[in-house]
Amino acid sequence: MSQCCACLSPQEERIINKKVNREGRERVYKILDRIQFTVPHVDVERAKFFTESMMTTEGELLTLRWAKALKNVAEKITVYITPDQLLAGRVGKFGRYGILYPEIDGDFYREVLADLDKREKSPFIISPEDKRVVMEEIAPYWEGKTYHEHLNKTIPAEIRGVTYHDERGLKSKFVVSETSSYRSALQWVPDYEKVLKRGFIDIQNEAKERLAALDLSNSTDLWDKKPFYEAMIIVCDAIMIWSRRHADLARKLAAEEADEVRKAELLRMADICEWVPAHPARNFREAVQCQWFVQMFSRIEQKASAIISNGRMDQYLFPYYQKDIEEGTLTRDEARELLECMWVDMAQFIDLYINPTGNEFQEGYAHWEAVTIGGQTPDGEDATNDLSYLFLESKRDFPLNYPDLATRIHSRTPERFLYEVALTVKDGSGFPKLINDEEVVFLNTVKGCPINEALDYAVSGCTETRHPNRDTYTSGCVYVNFGAALEMLMYNGRLMHYGDELIGLETGDVCEMKTWEEFYDAYKKQHNNLLHKAFQQQHIVDRLRPEHFAAPLSSCLHNLCMESALDLHTHKIPGGVDYSYFEFLGYATVTDSLAAIKKLVFEDKKLTMKEVVEALKADFVGYEPIQEMLKSAPRYGNNDAYADAIAKDIDRFTQVEAAKSTKERGVWVDVRYVPITSHVPFGKILSATPNGRKAWTALSDGTSASHGADQQGPTAVLLSNYHTKNYGMLNRASRLLNIKLSPKAVAGEEGTRKIMDIIRTWCDLKLWHLQFNVMNRSTLIAAQKDPSNYRNLLVRIAGYSSFFCDMSRELQNDVIERTEHDEVR
Repeated sequence: MSQCCACLSPQEERIINKKVNREGRERVYKILDRIQFTVPHVDVERAKFFTESMMTTEGELLTLRWAKALKNVAEKITVYITPDQLLAGRVGKFGRYGILYPEIDGDFYREVLADLDKREKSPFIISPEDKRVVMEEIAPYWEGKTYHEHLNKTIPAEIRGVTYHDERGLKSKFVVSETSSYRSALQWVPDYEKVLKRGFIDIQNEAKERLAALDLSNSTDLWDKKPFYEAMIIVCDAIMIWSRRHADLARKLAAEEADEVRKAELLRMADICEWVPAHPARNFREAVQCQWFVQMFSRIEQKASAIISNGRMDQYLFPYYQKDIEEGTLTRDEARELLECMWVDMAQFIDLYINPTGNEFQEGYAHWEAVTIGGQTPDGEDATNDLSYLFLESKRDFPLNYPDLATRIHSRTPERFLYEVALTVKDGSGFPKLINDEEVVFLNTVKGCPINEALDYAVSGCTETRHPNRDTYTSGCVYVNFGAALEMLMYNGRLMHYGDELIGLETGDVCEMKTWEEFYDAYKKQHNNLLHKAFQQQHIVDRLRPEHFAAPLSSCLHNLCMESALDLHTHKIPGGVDYSYFEFLGYATVTDSLAAIKKLVFEDKKLTMKEVVEALKADFVGYEPIQEMLKSAPRYGNNDAYADAIAKDIDRFTQVEAAKSTKERGVWVDVRYVPITSHVPFGKILSATPNGRKAWTALSDGTSASHGADQQGPTAVLLSNYHTKNYGMLNRASRLLNIKLSPKAVAGEEGTRKIMDIIRTWCDLKLWHLQFNVMNRSTLIAAQKDPSNYRNLLVRIAGYSSFFCDMSRELQNDVIERTEHDEVR
């Protein structure tokens, strides 16, 4: 394994020189060695026992049915304690595993399960016996009842034409793609602090008191509120039953254990599991175990996209940590080991996407169990503490892709903390991602979140933020391929990939358009047509979901749900803030293409529209000089006023339409630029584009520049992002931004300071999100050619880091082709 580049990131050095320091981490590496890189398997018990209960409760309030189903699962599912672990609890067999949620997509298990182990992207293994259970005991009940079937039947033809590519609705058209049929909710952050401070007995007592106070002569109290509070009582019982079963298992294992040290660990684990989460946590060990129980049981409850996030872990765990450290009952190393025990068991739960489209959207066993550190307190003070530093150290010293680490930055972030963040970035594994308080707090406050809660936000998902007792919007939202709007403009409403099918509007022959204004107006018509279809699609989604999904555990931990006796998945919860969105796919691709047409065809007249169309249809074969001319036009990502003005106007008129939908639907409808990995499959249905992009290749990602377009350094990329935002408009949310640096560019102490300067500049510009890859292109190419020697190579993709060798070749190429900045300027 050779490496021609003299300057390597610490991650590259570890992999190339095969030197990993395991000292002090023997326990967690012992667990990791057994499971890492194994193909995950499907565990069917959650689906089996959930279905078993749902068969018997038809006609009852859905929240109550769900709570009874969770209790049935809690009583019957196999409980496990991973060998060598200090924490109890998992929701599947030993090794890496995923679980099924047939209420979402059980209608097409027959087509998909047989090939799970053969699919190219993120394969899973399912045993013959488990497959039989699915086919004979689970799938038959759900066929005709799933959310996916209901949505597929409800969407009208004019919206289906941009949504699905087949009658069953299994394959996306990748034009206006719904995402709600492969998850029951958006990413979510439970209120862990509430459980730590109160315990489920106290929360259950609250539900009992509210139930007793109802007026059962009132029909609403009798038929809606009474079963809701009964569900809260049942779900509290469920998680406490589940935890006590782990206590019993720990005692059983201790009785069989010959090693006295391990026996003592298991007995202590049993005592902890008997206490939490029923009672308030009394120390750090109990707090961590309690959090883990809530996190794992939340996964049993529902398939939230991006998994269940960890919230502000350095805040709600710190009082327990500080107390134990001061009393001498815990050392810093013991705290780190306990947290890393969570990381390695967390790494064994793999989010299983049965839906083929969902698997395309989120490659490389994607996950987002974000731990949020840093930021500000609800009073606006800096929130950094010793646990914040401990999380950063763990990420540098224990390079695992779990959990995802999100760091909140604000204008007064301490210099020492920023320095440690920069050191972690330099490690090269893609951690942490950065979220900007100066943008996020303002926007969430203006949109209705109380300022103290806005200051207390947690990161959840790729770049999203959550307020556990204020957010109430949970519908999976739509992805819009605006690269398709561009191609439909060029071919009068059609896409080459789909032949003569009319998908967009017939806006006319571009070769007959005489002015830039005429051409740009036609683009806006195609663009807005897709937007309007997206808004209609989302309206249908919002209406259907409450008929299919409930979340009693999440609801009993949400103050507003408990007060109103409404499940989190109902239409509207009084006092909640509803932040809906749609994803903008292909921002830089569209901007650069429009800039090239405006400059070269209409202004400088160096090309005719006919020449451009002929070059596009030929995928530039034989038209290479035209391709180079298109690439040489002004491009987004270089702080170029010409291109950035077009990008800003696209964002402007997009927000104008979003504001109209906000008024119509009564929820915030925001434009986001967070593709995850969908910019790859969305690009696969698009032919060549006028920015010189070849046919069927990836679109630009997020608000990053097109591959190779950003030639003026990372500062220019930040400034392009700044100049293309409409700061006076409010229908905006996250902008995902990737920056790739060579290790040489940030070498030494000076390099660390350069990263700090980039972060400070980004913070001052009030940009939402920033993440880095610090990696040599030559390393990525070597890993693609020789994956066996680079199995541990982590790269940042889109709000999460993945092992490079778990990714498809197309996604690998996408990361390789990102511009690598050799200097910081």
